Amino acid sequence: AIGCAPVISYHYGAGNHAELKNLYKKSMSIILVWGVILFGAAQLLAPVLSKIFVGYNTGLYAMTLHGFRVYAIAFLIIGINIFGSSFFTALNNGLISALRTLMFQVIMVLTLPLWFGINGIWSAISIAEALTLIMTTTFFVRQKDKYHYL
Repeated sequence: AIGCAPVISYHYGAGNHAELKNLYKKSMSIILVWGVILFGAAQLLAPVLSKIFVGYNTGLYAMTLHGFRVYAIAFLIIGINIFGSSFFTALNNGLISALRTLMFQVIMVLTLPLWFGINGIWSAISIAEALTLIMTTTFFVRQKDKYHYL
């Protein structure tokens, strides 16, 4: 996301809408594919990674394994949100970029554990990212005519 931001800025400034569309589509494709790969790897490697760090305690191992698998759901969508933030920053729209995740993360981390206990902690980031994805997607759709990337 950070690496392609200068290229996005350049093509937007140059009025090269065809290349801006190309960059947007390729970036989204790569992000989606890698999100699935990372999620799958996290699910497969969760037992090994958990055992490395907390294998000395079976209760802690079970909790860590469960938490890591729940948290890994965020890997499916976090890349889109990070790209969206970087993308709109590259298009000189810092307000959209700044709204990315912080407010949702704070609210979820503080409230979900009250209702769902430890599962609320594990799922807080995934739910915050899902809410951010809705916002990011809305901005992508609403801003497409202004910036000509779709």
